[in-house]
Order: sequence, then C-alpha cells, then structure tokens
Amino acid sequence: MSEKKFNKKVLASNKKAFSDYQILDKIEAGICLNGYEVKSLRSSRAGLSDNLVRFIKGEAFIENMFIGPYENISTHILDYNAKRKRKLLLHKQEINKLSQKVKEKGLTLIALEVYLCQKGLVKILLGLAKGKHSYDKREDLKRKDLNREIARQTNIRHYRG
Repeated sequence: MSEKKFNKKVLASNKKAFSDYQILDKIEAGICLNGYEVKSLRSSRAGLSDNLVRFIKGEAFIENMFIGPYENISTHILDYNAKRKRKLLLHKQEINKLSQKVKEKGLTLIALEVYLCQKGLVKILLGLAKGKHSYDKREDLKRKDLNREIARQTNIRHYRG
C-alpha cells in the first residue's frame, strides 16, 4: 500500500496570537459544531481573533470564536449567534492537566488555527500561551529584522560568488 501525504486544509488561523503570546505547547482537539457551521467554515467565514478557552464543570469551551452565518441557512434558524460557546472534544486527563496549568502558572489557552483533518473532520489547534509584554514584542521585531538582514547579506554574497 502506498501512503498518501495529506496536507491539512487550514480554514482559519490566528496570526495575531504569535505576536501577542509566547506559545509554549500545542494541543489538537475536536470541536462540536452544527452542520451549517461546518459549511460556513469550509467557505472560509471564520475568525479566531480574541478567542479564549474556559473550563466549566470539567469541560472545555471556546468563547468568542466567530463563525459567520451560512448564506443558504434555513429560515427556521433565526437566532443565530456567531460567537456562541462551542464545546471542545478532549480527554478528561487532558482537560485536567490543561486546567491546572492555566490556574497555577497564569497561562492562557487560545485557538491558533482551525483545519480539516485527513478524515474530513474539523479540528482545532490550541496553544498554551503566556502573554508578551511590549518590550518582548520589540525584541522579537528586532530579532526578525536582524535575521532578515543577515539572510539578505548571505544571499548577496552567495550570488557574487
């Protein structure tokens, strides 16, 4: 049997998270969605900015994850809430471990990207993050600029020869 390499299809990503937070660990989770929400996600009508994962009674929920209404939605669903709480599908051990880290160390659990896995299921990549201060952000910008300048100099030298 030949193995096919599957490139996951990213439906939405949180680019702001990498500049505002230092990502310490990444966790993959499932998410409970309605059928029209999946169709809306597949048409790239989602946003992950300002989202947050909360733990309520031993379960994990994501809040402020925007999924726009599906354009061909039925008329019987009039009270559609685009930023409703959505349940995350994690094992109890994972939920307990993550909630302890969030409580003890003052970390935050945020969504980094939503994508389709190989089986066609919608998965969400969560990041255990620590907030950055403004001076940390400035250091990151300086480091990026320095690395870009070094890469530019090495490419010039390489072409000259």
